Amino acid sequence: MSSAIRPIVPVLIGVAFIELALGALSPLVGVQLANRKVSPDLIGLVTSAYFVGFLLGTLTCFRVIDRVGHIRAFSVFAVVAGNAALLHLVFDSPYAWIGLRAFIGYGIAGQFVIAESWLNDKANSDNRGQVFAIYLVVCWAVGGVGPLALNLPDPDGRLLFALVAFTLSIALVPMALTRVGNPEIGHRSHFGIARLYRISPLGVSACFASGLINTALWGLLAVYTEDVGYSEKQLSILLSVSVLGGLLVQYPVGFLADRFGRRPLMLVIALAGAAVAAAIALWGTLSFAWLLPMTFVLASLAAPLYALGVGQTNDYIERKDFVAASSGLLFAWGVGAVAGPTLAGLVMRPLGGPGLFWFLVGALAVIAVFVLFRMAVRRALSAREQGNYVAVPVTQATYGAPELDPRAAAEPKPATAPALD
Repeated sequence: MSSAIRPIVPVLIGVAFIELALGALSPLVGVQLANRKVSPDLIGLVTSAYFVGFLLGTLTCFRVIDRVGHIRAFSVFAVVAGNAALLHLVFDSPYAWIGLRAFIGYGIAGQFVIAESWLNDKANSDNRGQVFAIYLVVCWAVGGVGPLALNLPDPDGRLLFALVAFTLSIALVPMALTRVGNPEIGHRSHFGIARLYRISPLGVSACFASGLINTALWGLLAVYTEDVGYSEKQLSILLSVSVLGGLLVQYPVGFLADRFGRRPLMLVIALAGAAVAAAIALWGTLSFAWLLPMTFVLASLAAPLYALGVGQTNDYIERKDFVAASSGLLFAWGVGAVAGPTLAGLVMRPLGGPGLFWFLVGALAVIAVFVLFRMAVRRALSAREQGNYVAVPVTQATYGAPELDPRAAAEPKPATAPALD
């Protein structure tokens, strides 16, 4: 294990700082806008702007990396994200924050493209599963710590915005100090959405729905808690335990998916998730002691939806096409991530805070109906025919790491770059 970890320690430290900052920044933006009585639909647009920038970054940041190399590009992206976070202190307009959130998304995407390419370069056929698992745990575990920063006494957010900017900038230090040369980065090709949909309609739909549901929940939960009268401390606890739930549920979901199949599990997740979301919408204001476990369950049900969609699609493609297909599915997730907060905000405008969960009820109900339709028109693969379930760390930051996924076919690597003096 130590031989697998040692070469990737600088990258993991950088990733931990980024996840820590983003875990605090997303709820901080929602809290500050909600405290200023900004309308939910506009807060949804601000939230969606991050994912617009992130999606554009995953598609175009290769140009910067190819031009100046990994380490310099990582520094550029860190500065872009850190400065955009700091400029929240300069501009008060939520419309200006739309642009700043897009810049943060672009910078974060660039950092994760580099980090995941670096991890893939250091992984081999013997330790790829270990590297992937370590990366998964770092992303989820540290991301769950970030929201606890809301407990700092900082009513106007100035301290936290400054700390977020500092943390995003400090993430470049371990990368900048490494003496390992730049890994080779290839341009990631991906299947078009139409082609992927022909291969696996349910896989694409599940990935899209994952982006739609999870980003709406994480991005607008602060609006809900402010609207119904819960404190920022209670919001931080909700977010932290929910992220933890997303990590803890991966093993039992994987066991059940491999034993009973993807589609039955998707159906159970969608129906149970819709029921829990409806319960929160109706009774979430009764007490925090009721809201906390219900939100934990809802987040735990929604978290594996993307991995199930990837697994569903992967069962119908050749191993050599896995990375290209996964990249296309990540794009579908990104489109859903852009749409989710905006649509949820529109629903919340007339319905108030509970409108967030009514939106989730509708989204989960639609995916449940579609699962039933696909089960009726296409025979499921047997447990022996399908591949193994693998948790995929797609959160508000990660790029998806399909090259690191143990199911991906290993590709020949170029000669190792020399050390830098």
